Amino acid sequence: MSPLAVVTGCSSGIGRAVTAHLLDQGYRVRGLSRTAPDLPAVDWVAADLADAAQVVEGVEDLESVDAVVHCAGFQRTNPLGSLRAEDLRAMFDVHVAAAALLVDTLADRVVDGGRVVLLGSRTMVGVAGKSQYAATKAALTGLSRSWAQELAPRRITVNVVAPGPTATAMTHDPGRASTPVKVPPLGALVDPADVAALVGFLLGPAGRSVTGQAVVVCGGASL
Repeated sequence: MSPLAVVTGCSSGIGRAVTAHLLDQGYRVRGLSRTAPDLPAVDWVAADLADAAQVVEGVEDLESVDAVVHCAGFQRTNPLGSLRAEDLRAMFDVHVAAAALLVDTLADRVVDGGRVVLLGSRTMVGVAGKSQYAATKAALTGLSRSWAQELAPRRITVNVVAPGPTATAMTHDPGRASTPVKVPPLGALVDPADVAALVGFLLGPAGRSVTGQAVVVCGGASL
């Protein structure tokens, strides 16, 4: 039977690109998102990743999983002095709490030799005006490195893929208007398909020796 991947945020942006790439590679995909993806082959479950009960319900029927990819996310930005506590809570719930709950729920059902990938961000190292977003994405590295150690005996790898400015709807989100997107040195925003291909590599046979890492794909933005 084809391998099964659980992908959050499957309806748009990087999550959709990852889903499409995995379907092309022969995976079956259980997709979790608030809106339905335009990919009929996806086994889609409507779920708000900020709602713990919906996260669990979205995967509770799965007996065995080959890969978990947490892509769901959004960005709210403000400079110090104008930070909003509700923004931090909301981003933490989707980026960090949902990742922890999803992987914890599926940990015993991920096959030996399976894969976990969390979508982080280049901003995890700190970017002016994005402190709250950066903090939630930085937390993913702590989760992934800890889980990588715990799951290594089962040959399950856990990694973070950290994109820079990417050509998705998030770049036009009014919630990050205070930090407009800057085109990276290579002259173009990162293509979501390139991020998806990197995720595919980490999920594939050649990714078996990569674990506990944060892999940045940023078009030179971090130079």
